[in-house]
Amino acid sequence: MTIFSEIYGAYFRIAAKLMKSASLTENDINNTIQTEGFRDSVLFLPQKLIPQKDASDWRLFRRNSDGTITPVTKKHPKSVITNLQRMWLKSKLSDPKIRLFLDDEIISALEVSLKDVKPLYLPSYFRYTDRFSDGDDYNSEIYRNNFRKVLNAVKSGEILEIAFTSGHGQRIRRRFLPLKIEYSPKNDKFRVYCQLIKYGKISDSGIINIGRIEEVNGTGHFCTIPVNMDKYFAERKCTEPVIVRVTTERNAVERFFMEFAPYEKQSERDLVSGNCTVKLWYDRQDETELLIRLLSFGPVIEILGPPDFRQKVSERVMKQNELLFKE
Repeated sequence: MTIFSEIYGAYFRIAAKLMKSASLTENDINNTIQTEGFRDSVLFLPQKLIPQKDASDWRLFRRNSDGTITPVTKKHPKSVITNLQRMWLKSKLSDPKIRLFLDDEIISALEVSLKDVKPLYLPSYFRYTDRFSDGDDYNSEIYRNNFRKVLNAVKSGEILEIAFTSGHGQRIRRRFLPLKIEYSPKNDKFRVYCQLIKYGKISDSGIINIGRIEEVNGTGHFCTIPVNMDKYFAERKCTEPVIVRVTTERNAVERFFMEFAPYEKQSERDLVSGNCTVKLWYDRQDETELLIRLLSFGPVIEILGPPDFRQKVSERVMKQNELLFKE
């Protein structure tokens, strides 16, 4: 069941934006497509929007005698929201995470607009397996305020003073430059990748769980040099990937690639057995989480290397065995 039609995708938005302009040039159309479209959109979309002599375009624009291009419509295009889409939006309002990204005024306006709409589904319809039960408290006003301050800093590049408690119980107050917020479905928690600022310079990088943040204050200082995110994550990446053999039992290969979709990886498939050998690169700080996620697959995978990671897996399995069979 498709809730949102593809006509409301990127190409619809590009065409709608251009049709709101009184007068355009071919450069205007090309620049808009290049900025807001996909990498390959410039290969065919300009020919569909710019009037062609053979009438092969979408006939949304006409070319004038002076060379300018204007929309054929008199009114701006409107997006029509179906009842099914309203039901979906009403369901999304029941997710407390949506209040992290939308202002209270917008939430209130949506609730009033959708007050007579029946939700498409309820949160009680879903049962999550293999998820930790100590997720972030999204209903906490303090949590929402901290999240929004961090989110705004990610967008603006502002350096923040953040006070939080580390996983070892140590209270820390430092200046950080937030770079990226990430959500973990398995932990049901948000965390922020950031850089530690000392004496006005970047000192180190790290990850802070937003649920551990106690206080966030703006400094009024902004990062003027764009951060190279590829370089940032490359510096945090492990020096040697984990090598895993995945068998075909119980759809393990499909489940494995779905579970580790965000990870950088290389894979080879044995055409005879169907088994896959996968190399996984990960953030060094996430090693324990990766280990736990791999163990959840049980006997359908085998850790081939590196030796130190394989040893850590072995030790954790032995500890689990001791807890289950103490005698």
